[in-house]
Amino acid sequence: MKKIIPIVTLSLLSTVTFAQKKKLDAEAIKAMCGCYEVSFASTETFSYPKDKANYKPSEIKIDRALEWITPIEISDNKIALQHLLVITDHMIIKHWRQDWTFENTDLWHYSGYNGVNYHPKTKEQVKGQWAQQVFEVDDTPRYMESASWIYADGRTFWQNTADAPLPRREYSKRADYNILRRTNIHEILPNGWIHNQDNDKMIRTRGQQDYKLASEKGINTYVKVDDSRCEAAQKYWKENEALWKKVRQKWDSELAKKKDLQFRPTVEDKPLYSYLFELPATATQAEVNQIIDKFIIR
Repeated sequence: MKKIIPIVTLSLLSTVTFAQKKKLDAEAIKAMCGCYEVSFASTETFSYPKDKANYKPSEIKIDRALEWITPIEISDNKIALQHLLVITDHMIIKHWRQDWTFENTDLWHYSGYNGVNYHPKTKEQVKGQWAQQVFEVDDTPRYMESASWIYADGRTFWQNTADAPLPRREYSKRADYNILRRTNIHEILPNGWIHNQDNDKMIRTRGQQDYKLASEKGINTYVKVDDSRCEAAQKYWKENEALWKKVRQKWDSELAKKKDLQFRPTVEDKPLYSYLFELPATATQAEVNQIIDKFIIR
């Protein structure tokens, strides 16, 4: 897959039309597709615990992986990208998904209580912006916010701040905070792209003001490699994309109601992704809906 890198100077950008700017934004988003060697790095930087004597900061975390990112939906106003982890040629893991929607007024913010709340914006608030919605490996809505793509000083990037659940590296180890307030910067580079993060670990308690427990730095670096290294992921997606389309359709129908959503973390001691990963590629829409419905609190 050929990579398109939008390189725009500030002086040139001042002369482009609204439609041309939108096209440049779409090219920047699609430039994240391809096969990548990825480095996931995070470290806690500052902490503000009330009980300083017993506080244990998270350890420095560095992981590496091979990842295939493929477009699963492209239209004038929406670009959806699916991430797939390549563990071996015979073991592929469906990873997170990011949907980008132009001038989207329907946003969902993570509540801090295993759910997302509906937060609409006006057309004026999102004019010229792209909303990024991030989904879990089982396509449960994770976090979302809207911002503009910026072209300045030789850089192409998008930046926003959004509340999110604990990342996978934390939720099985930490129970002393319930929100990761992410400041995300997605920047396109000549050899790939980088997901730069300045995050705050927040404690949210109903009826009280949010309390910042600690801060962390995260840097996920995506270095482009030949697409042939991700052939196993391409094969997996060809064989399973119909199943995951049914999963997306179910979640889309829930989000279309434009109401707050709350989820059960497990059903019979199993998370949602375990049930979905066990489904055959031939599973019906009804079978998918039945599983997901068990996790949605009505």
